[in-house]
Amino acid sequence: MSGKLKVAVVCSSNQNRSMEAHAVLSKKGYNVKSFGTGANCKLPGSAPDKPNIYDFRTTYEEMYRDLESKDKQLYTRNGILSMLDRNRRIKQRPERFQNSKEKFDIVVTAEERVYDQVIEDFNTREEDSGEPVHVINIEIMDNHEEATLGAFTILKLCQLLEGCTDLERDIDEKILKFERESNRDILHTICFY
Repeated sequence: MSGKLKVAVVCSSNQNRSMEAHAVLSKKGYNVKSFGTGANCKLPGSAPDKPNIYDFRTTYEEMYRDLESKDKQLYTRNGILSMLDRNRRIKQRPERFQNSKEKFDIVVTAEERVYDQVIEDFNTREEDSGEPVHVINIEIMDNHEEATLGAFTILKLCQLLEGCTDLERDIDEKILKFERESNRDILHTICFY
């Protein structure tokens, strides 16, 4: 059982990529939370230019019932109902990273735009404890298959970092190793609480 590292996984809407990673990491015993950074939650709609948009206060259950009533066949076929079913079993509703006061050792983002939003949030917060937090980006396409693969990639990174006796000293070396092994480019920066 893990639990040494406190991990946040972040995507734009706290629906697909961050929730899949949340599910995988929590099954492995990690102390994990998931978040979104968007102004609201967007889910695919009946056409690319007609997304379903929800406030972060909307529960996964409410989203599920809304989409089921709009077009159960469509949202079953495209996997959105199944995704929302998973989400509602993990937590009640999506959460916005910018509204969280919790402290983490590592914040893993799923795309560069989200990484930039997380760093911007840290840069606008008032520093209180000076505790470091490592913000790491692993680029993950926003579809069900890539979210699953990405979740296991995030798990591998967390396992590697958990092996550090001194995270501050060892993290750069571990990230280089991870980049080579996973054949992915990783963005990493240190922010402070």
